[in-house]
Amino acid sequence: MQEVSSFNDIFDQVILDYHLQDDVDQPCVNPMEPGKLDYLLYRKCWIDSVQWHLEDIIRDPLIDPAKALAIKRRIDASNQDRTDLVEKIDDFFLHRYASIVYHKDARINTESPAWAIDRLSILALKLYHMEEQIRRNDVEEAHVGKVRQKLAVLTEQRQDLSQAISELLEDIRAGRRIMKVYRQMKMYNDPSLNPILYGEVK
Repeated sequence: MQEVSSFNDIFDQVILDYHLQDDVDQPCVNPMEPGKLDYLLYRKCWIDSVQWHLEDIIRDPLIDPAKALAIKRRIDASNQDRTDLVEKIDDFFLHRYASIVYHKDARINTESPAWAIDRLSILALKLYHMEEQIRRNDVEEAHVGKVRQKLAVLTEQRQDLSQAISELLEDIRAGRRIMKVYRQMKMYNDPSLNPILYGEVK
């Protein structure tokens, strides 16, 4: 559980770092050591933080359509970057556990460690912004009460997910679960697989 707690600490730090400027165009200054898992986790959560705010911006009902389209394209690119980062994190775990000898009855998990950690990063963002709602002084107490209820659920969800990831990694180390990864193979960003991009659909 200690390792997963450090993941949450990194995500919380990223979100605080992002909000020092709170600008979707600010560069990511990653303080972690390149080549290490912490570096990948920091970069992953930074992508999530920027995309979170882009998703807010694009929902402005008065947004200029041209600006909305530009942001939509940016969100699409961000989703691809996010997927690429998740796969790099899984590569880290594949390398870490490459020498594991699995039990003959070892099981396969429904998702890889990195995709579970991806959800942990998003939960950190939900917690931060839900807590932000509590501090608003322009809403009624009823709003704050509903937010507190949601915050309690998110807090429990983070605890449960952290424990589940910790148990998954422990099971992999012990050979009880198989470290296996399937690449996303998204088709819509691939010019050779998306019919709109390769020109067959008019």
